[in-house]
Amino acid sequence: MRKRLLNILFWSVISAAFIGPGTIATAAKAGAEFGFSLLWALVFSTFACLVLQEAAARLSILSGKSLGNAIADRFKNKKGGWLIFALVIGAIILGSAAYQTGNLLGAAEGIRIFTPVPAAVLVLVIGVLAFAALLFPGLKTMARFLGFLVVLMGVAFLYTAIIIKPDFSGLMRGAVVPSFPAGAGLLLLGLVGTTVVPYNLFLGSGIADKNQTVTEMRWGISVAVILGGMISMAVLVTGSAVENGFSFLTLSRVLGSRLGSTAVWLFGFGLFAAGFSSAVTAPLASAVTARDIFGKPGEKKWQPRGKYYRMTWMFVLFTGLGFGMAGFKPVPAIIFAQALNGLILPFVSVFLWMAVNDRKLVGRKPNTPAGNLLFGLVVWVSLLLGSWNILRLIVDVASSRAGTIMAVLLVLNFAVTLLLWFFIIRKQRT
Repeated sequence: MRKRLLNILFWSVISAAFIGPGTIATAAKAGAEFGFSLLWALVFSTFACLVLQEAAARLSILSGKSLGNAIADRFKNKKGGWLIFALVIGAIILGSAAYQTGNLLGAAEGIRIFTPVPAAVLVLVIGVLAFAALLFPGLKTMARFLGFLVVLMGVAFLYTAIIIKPDFSGLMRGAVVPSFPAGAGLLLLGLVGTTVVPYNLFLGSGIADKNQTVTEMRWGISVAVILGGMISMAVLVTGSAVENGFSFLTLSRVLGSRLGSTAVWLFGFGLFAAGFSSAVTAPLASAVTARDIFGKPGEKKWQPRGKYYRMTWMFVLFTGLGFGMAGFKPVPAIIFAQALNGLILPFVSVFLWMAVNDRKLVGRKPNTPAGNLLFGLVVWVSLLLGSWNILRLIVDVASSRAGTIMAVLLVLNFAVTLLLWFFIIRKQRT
């Protein structure tokens, strides 16, 4: 029992990474503006996160190589390989630096609910605390500490969602019936991008214990991801209590007026815990990714105490710290960053889909037919959401044409996913 509990706490680092201020801002804003109608997107993204995180960790256990190692092996010294590396570094390391701003600002906003301390001062203090936490050499110690924060944060948000007493029938309808309300495109993509975080796939693969069995990994990662998904859904339910425009402060005031000061304290603590835990995991994920792509096995410079490893997470931390202290407004920037995350996701998931079917990497244990079916569903929906939002950015889609265009995108993206499926199955047999 103790071993299982420690395993869950270890994999809760994934939940700690994706439940940051981005999740709280995006999910709460979705609840405030659209009620429960976008809850299905969080149900799907939790399922997608479970499928992809399990595959990334399984790749590491079966092959002894992380996702970053697999990318390096496949594209190093090959034509166009530099472009793949540039995309990975841009999406993971520079992207993490951008998210870090929101992480620090979000944690500061959690404290500012209770005290009018200047945001820049709080961001600096939280950045120093994150710096101290990242100096711990053991990944397991870090993972268990962050897992503990996730548990506490989960209790805070789940309790807040329960005492709101949401309409159960509306809740279930929003969870199982997909809907695309007008003006919800960016939030839809953000809900997926804030849960299935691309850098999390590299982090999960990079920290996977090679001595752990696939069954043990699946148990720990399933409980951790499902818990994280439930917390995200609780945040959306909590956000549905806001009626006149969303911000962290207005949400806390509404909760206070309806539910008393206890709910305000729970929300403030949850927001701080989410920001601080993500402020640690974003730099950590960047360092793990850079090590796996550019480092060599056993190279001291890329070990947790090595200078290259530390330089990477320091770059992400200090970049976020600088922008955070400059006074950027957290909510709009966070939601836009999560939407960009959703655009990056299809490319990372397609490569991971190919990797777990490559017999050179996983030997005689490639994806099962059921696993490939689930992967195909994840890729199809993520392609659909990404292409829909790209189209809306390029042209103004009138409501009268939205249904027709969505139907065309459904068919086109299904065709692309089917071609990928046939290509992957063919490669699996060779």
